[in-house]
Amino acid sequence: MKLGIINSAFSQVGLDTKAGLEHISRIGFDTVDIFTEAIGISKEEVSITADTASRLDLPIVSLPVVSAGLIDFNDPVRAFHIDRCKQFIDLAKTWQAKNILLVLGEYIWQREVIPPEDQWRWAIESCRELGDYADKSGIDIALELEPFRLSLLNNVSEMVRFVDDCDHPRVKANIDVSHLVLADVGPDEVSQLKDKAIHVHISDCDGKVHGDLPPGRGIVKFAPYLQAIKELEIDGVVSIELEYSPEPDKIVEWVEEAYEKTAALMNGVGLRT
Repeated sequence: MKLGIINSAFSQVGLDTKAGLEHISRIGFDTVDIFTEAIGISKEEVSITADTASRLDLPIVSLPVVSAGLIDFNDPVRAFHIDRCKQFIDLAKTWQAKNILLVLGEYIWQREVIPPEDQWRWAIESCRELGDYADKSGIDIALELEPFRLSLLNNVSEMVRFVDDCDHPRVKANIDVSHLVLADVGPDEVSQLKDKAIHVHISDCDGKVHGDLPPGRGIVKFAPYLQAIKELEIDGVVSIELEYSPEPDKIVEWVEEAYEKTAALMNGVGLRT
């Protein structure tokens, strides 16, 4: 698999897209995921991103998008979010990316009032419609597993159930290593995602709360998870996800550290190609 990073590590501290991509290329990453907003992005930003990535020979692989409204109980809200996700798919096509990384929402009101099976059905319907739309452009949809108690997809079993229920060739799973740890999912469960997972996120955490730290700064034992991921034989990318650095003025060093640690971990199990 290739080694990439989500460019939000730099954009969150105020670096523009071009500068962030130049750092990502110089450090040695194979690919990049672009965190942006498809609604309202300027033609200039679209062009700068595409031109810079091309000049640096840094393929854009994935566009993360959080779209909690896809399981909202109001029809117009779901319709808006479906349209918004379609704009992300269009942008992914423009940038020749492989997928949009879709984060669904949570069950509302403690799974009371609104039957949870209704929110599940709305998510399935939304993802099937997006899958049909994405298929026209050759784009996949990678679903994020979120380790929170009320998240729709909060463990491997629910992810497998959702992908099976959706039954769409364009709708697959993303694997986030620290999310698995936070959800108390062991490496042995990763095999359930054989032929269902297409993308991977990697970061560290303290084992208690969502962290997105460079590997080695938390408690995650990565080798067994990476070995399990290797056995899935995914033709894809392991993308580092770093959020909210405690030292924004040292973000370059933060990313360099994450790159070196992750590259060593991947090499250690023969995962990087």
